[in-house]
Formats: sequence, structure tokens, C-alpha cells
Amino acid sequence: MPMPANLYKLKNLVKLIPTTTLCILFLLLTANKPTTLQKTKIKLITIDAGHGGHDAGCMYGGAREKEVTLGIALKLGETIEKMMPDVKVIYTRKTDEFIELHERAGIANRNNADLFISVHCNANKKTDVFGTETFSMGLHKSEGNLDIAKRENDVILLEKDYKEQYEGFDPNSPESHIYFSFLQGAYLDQSLRLASLIESNFTKVHCASRGVKQAGFMVLWRSKMPSILIETGFLSNKNDRSQLTSNEGQQKIVDAITKGVIEYKKQVESK
Repeated sequence: MPMPANLYKLKNLVKLIPTTTLCILFLLLTANKPTTLQKTKIKLITIDAGHGGHDAGCMYGGAREKEVTLGIALKLGETIEKMMPDVKVIYTRKTDEFIELHERAGIANRNNADLFISVHCNANKKTDVFGTETFSMGLHKSEGNLDIAKRENDVILLEKDYKEQYEGFDPNSPESHIYFSFLQGAYLDQSLRLASLIESNFTKVHCASRGVKQAGFMVLWRSKMPSILIETGFLSNKNDRSQLTSNEGQQKIVDAITKGVIEYKKQVESK
């Protein structure tokens, strides 16, 4: 499938514009958003367990990201439905299977989900780095954010016809990541609000929060609702890994996420 002419021009234009100018343009484009985009009720949440199947994700100390994320995602869905009986949860996967990135958002879109939450684990060559991070789709504010997005987006190389499916996206090109970060701006405010509430609740359960960030994650690109990606901790860090691989530790993370979602739901539905 060839890239539409207008998108092709935009992608080439991105390569010519300095990053600072792009940041200003992004803020201008997302400053005034249609109020009709904001949901008044949160009834359906899509939970995405990152990686799966032949894509194991990051691996440290015998722990594999695909297994950790699935455990957290299933616990999260169960806890959300228990704490919010009026909310239904659907999953992008409930078993060890590979789901293409565009299909994960597709599942949420086809079911008209009100929120999309993608669960991941982080990794760093520096094994003393630890803590949670929650991302929305947006421009990279640091080289570190770009590196995380590149690592997560590399999954598309395992997909068939990824160049056609993602309109020529190159996971190794900073320009490609910047280009795609423009495309989910409509829900940026809501996504950042949800991310902030979740990170705030991580600190309340004594999880070290590294804050709310933005980066060009392909799994968030096509979602038509507020969407976030949660890095629940670093598998490369011994203490984080211990928490991420235990039932008690996973439930601690899940409880913090659920409380953040409950607070977000109250805020949205009170307007």
C-alpha cells in the first residue's frame, strides 16, 4: 500500500524542520482540541499485554517481559472489573501469542473502547536504574525517551509487510518517530491526565516513579481514544525484577493503576 501523497510530503517535511520548531508546531496543533472528543463515560477499557509469542521482549535474570506483562494485564483487568462493576475489560491477548502492533489498537477501535492501556517492562544497560514510567503519544523530550520508543517499536520488524502497514515507518529513524508522534494529538490532554494519576498512585504504594513522559510508540499511534503505555519497572534491575515477577508485587502495581483509572473516571464523568 503506497503512502498517501499528503503523508509522504509531511514525512519529508519533518526531516527538514529542526526539532525545536517541531515541538512548537506540535504544541500549536494540539492546543485547541474538539471538546466532543472527550468521553463522558468510561464503560470499556482495552488492556494490552506487551509482546508475546515469538516476541519475548526484554529478558533478564530468567524473567521474560512477555510473561510478566501478561500476568499484570490479566490481574489488572480482573481488579478493574471488581472495583468498577460498570466497566467492561477486553484484552488484546490473554495467552502467549504474538499480536501485531497495529492490531492491538485495532481491537480497541473496533470495540469502541474508552481507554487503551498497554503494559510493558523496561530495561537499561545500567542495572541500577529502576522505577515506573507512563507514556502518552507525543514528541520525544529526551534521548532516553526516544531510545525506549525505538526498543518497543522494533517489534514491527517481526511483522509481515510492516513497511506497507506502517506507511514506510523506519524504527531506526528519529524522523519517523517524530512524524508519527503528531498523529495522536487529539487525545493528548486526556492521556497525560490519566498517566499523571497513575504515576501519582505508584508513589502512594511506594513504587519509585520516574514520571509521565511522551514518545512515539507505534502501539498508541492508531488508537482512537485516550491511550497510555506503562513501563511497570525495569527487569534489568534486581529489585524491580523481584517485584515484577511475584504475585504480590504484580498486584501492588495493578492496585496503583486501578486507583488511577478510578480517579480519572470520576473526573471525566463529573463534567
